[in-house]
Amino acid sequence: MEYRTLGASGLQVPALSFGAGTFGGSGPLFSHWGTSDDAEARRLVDICLEAGVTLFDTADVYSDGASERVLGAALKGRRHQALISTKTGLPMGDGPAEAGTSRPRLIGSVDAALSRLGTDYIDLLQLHAFDAATPVAETLGTLDDLVRAGKLRYIGVSNFAGWQLMKSLDLSERHGWSRYVAHQVYYSLLGRDYEWELMPLGLDQGVGALVWSPLGWGRLTGKLRRGQPLPEGSRLHNTAEFGPPVDDERLYAIVDVLDEIAEETGKTVPQIALNWLLQRPTVASVIIGARNEQQLRQNLGAIGWSLDAGQIARLDAVSAVTPSYPRFPYYRQAGFARLDPPVV
Repeated sequence: MEYRTLGASGLQVPALSFGAGTFGGSGPLFSHWGTSDDAEARRLVDICLEAGVTLFDTADVYSDGASERVLGAALKGRRHQALISTKTGLPMGDGPAEAGTSRPRLIGSVDAALSRLGTDYIDLLQLHAFDAATPVAETLGTLDDLVRAGKLRYIGVSNFAGWQLMKSLDLSERHGWSRYVAHQVYYSLLGRDYEWELMPLGLDQGVGALVWSPLGWGRLTGKLRRGQPLPEGSRLHNTAEFGPPVDDERLYAIVDVLDEIAEETGKTVPQIALNWLLQRPTVASVIIGARNEQQLRQNLGAIGWSLDAGQIARLDAVSAVTPSYPRFPYYRQAGFARLDPPVV
């Protein structure tokens, strides 16, 4: 396994990490991701640790805490071998104290997560969403207190806009508080918006990317083909409305190129899609999910080799989209690009 430094921190993380959203799955969304019980979860964790996949990502909102509980049980007796990344901030109920990142909510959420995970510290806590109702300074001051108390080792965010992340980093710098080192983002061949603003910010400010849904919400598995119905067992029948919008023709064009490269390399479509991400700037770890052992082992085949420059260029070209304003002039006009060239 390859290990990479997470942003401007000293934390080394594996290039592939495991997303535990399939653990204990329940509810209208997570039950379709996967329903791994304690025994199956422990087996998947066994495989991960044997392969050097030491970072496990979860969240309090995943199946109302069940994912954290099952992950904690699977790591019992070997907590020291793993890095736990969890997230908080999204609503866990309808009450005013059950959502957001205020001081009481963060303190309560961290204590509850520690209890479910069966541990006394979290390696990486990320805010699952930006809370516009809570002063940024209140959130950051509380997180710093939790780091100093030893309950958190590193902090990060997920699904933030560029200005939200930059404002937070600036306040941390000015007050000497613990700084965000990670941004968990949606990024895939089907969704490259991350490159326009958040990737340059990450490079400039030392914020590493942890990539969620690297297969485009399950669309880059190799099972979706032009002119064919959605496979009967696809989770997209029930989850498509929760995920990012996708233009079908663009999807099929990308899959066509992935199929060509699969023929050339002997690798599978998802392995190629994951390997493309591993070559991108700022990407510290790509979070892979798996409903079962077969899927996990296939996804692990994304490392240990690299696409060549020509194959990367073909994937770049077929998946390219014009950025929205204010970034599109920097991609379309030489004068703009001369002053601030795109990262990729």
